[in-house]
Amino acid sequence: MIAIRILKAFSLFLLLFVLTLTACKSDTTPVAVAGTLRGPTQPATFTVVPSTQGEIIEYGAVAGANSLASAMAGLLRQVDQACGERPSVGQVFAVRGTTSVAVFFTVVDHAQANRQLAGLVIAVQAGSNDFEAGLVADTADRFAQTANPMMQQLFSKWTPGASSGGGSAGSSSNAPAAIGPVHVATAPDNSASVSVPAGWTVDPVSFDGGIILHGTNGELLGLNLSKEAVDPTSAFQKKMAAAHATQAVDLQNAMFYAYRGDPAKEFAPFMQAWLKSDGMGSTQLQVQTVQAMPGSQSARCASASGQLTPSGGGAVAFNADICAQNPNQYGYYTVVVSLSLLPVSLGNQDQAVVKAIILSYKPNQQVMSQEYQQALQMKEQQDQKDLAISQMVVNNIHQQGAAAMARINATEDSEARNDAGFDNYLLDQSVVNSGGVHTTMWNREANALVQSNPNKYQIVDTPNYWQGVDY
Repeated sequence: MIAIRILKAFSLFLLLFVLTLTACKSDTTPVAVAGTLRGPTQPATFTVVPSTQGEIIEYGAVAGANSLASAMAGLLRQVDQACGERPSVGQVFAVRGTTSVAVFFTVVDHAQANRQLAGLVIAVQAGSNDFEAGLVADTADRFAQTANPMMQQLFSKWTPGASSGGGSAGSSSNAPAAIGPVHVATAPDNSASVSVPAGWTVDPVSFDGGIILHGTNGELLGLNLSKEAVDPTSAFQKKMAAAHATQAVDLQNAMFYAYRGDPAKEFAPFMQAWLKSDGMGSTQLQVQTVQAMPGSQSARCASASGQLTPSGGGAVAFNADICAQNPNQYGYYTVVVSLSLLPVSLGNQDQAVVKAIILSYKPNQQVMSQEYQQALQMKEQQDQKDLAISQMVVNNIHQQGAAAMARINATEDSEARNDAGFDNYLLDQSVVNSGGVHTTMWNREANALVQSNPNKYQIVDTPNYWQGVDY
């Protein structure tokens, strides 16, 4: 375990978008709840879905809208009026297979103690002259975790076009029951469950709120999959490599990637690194659409769709959401991915199935909380190990430097002694030890002293010269 998996319950909503936007008919009447964008004096033209304190879920027809753009603008103007600031919006993207578009936004809610909001607006053409819009929003540091539950609540109530005959309750694309008999499949650690049709199975490696499902026609659906990642270009990792030090963590299945903080801009190589860590290194990846998603100060998120072709396999259409933490001081970070891989040969026939499975996803908060606490303890232990390794690497570098300097000094000293000895040879001189005192004198005088009293006077050879006296 490298880092706390704080990105669990990661947003799956863009997978929903690329599949369908139809849901159950709304039986909710407009009400005022905590967190709504409307003030007490504004008309309740939109239906507000009751939600957790601080969350905002609204939908309804946009009066006067004659296009998707004007419907989206109408709802964003409502955000402007309620918050006292024009929201900053991302790039508008079309929702494949539907008559709808969506955009992420951020805004400072001055009416609510200047809280930082992040959200998503969806505009739908429900009829020839019927344009509707929905919105989910929460504080910016929570949006990545609450977006999926809010989207599930939104589409459990909102059926675009229902009011004008464009939709109805019990539509064949709304609920798991519409795809035939289903059963509950649970992750091996009981951290999450989903409802799946007969023949769909859970991969045994599913854990920690993540779940991997295999379909009967080669489909693969992975929800909330987390992976440890390493930035090999970080200062700590470079020191480790230079010192040939052993890692204190198990990096056997880790993802190695020099993450630079924007998964939307680097989605293709980022996803390739993820696939490589799962043994799919030669996968061909074609990204068709990519969109940044609101994250938090410590994590960034993106969503993309396209096509990939595994080595020796057939082409599959993919939809993937990625959230990545910022690497810590040791170059470690956590990546969470939710994705669907559907064989291209199936066309659109599995869209309702995948949508129903995603909507049925339920994390077991008790189990995940326990795993979170275990991860927290492991992270603290890991930080201590990383710190110890870092200190060991620094000490080794210092020791190697000191040893190298000692060798240099010893070499220079030896050369200086030899130079002094050679100079004495050329000058016909010798070093004489006289009662513990070294004196350099002419050879004739030195020899005479030694012969007169060999117990008191001795000739000093070159290796025994004294530094600072004889050389």
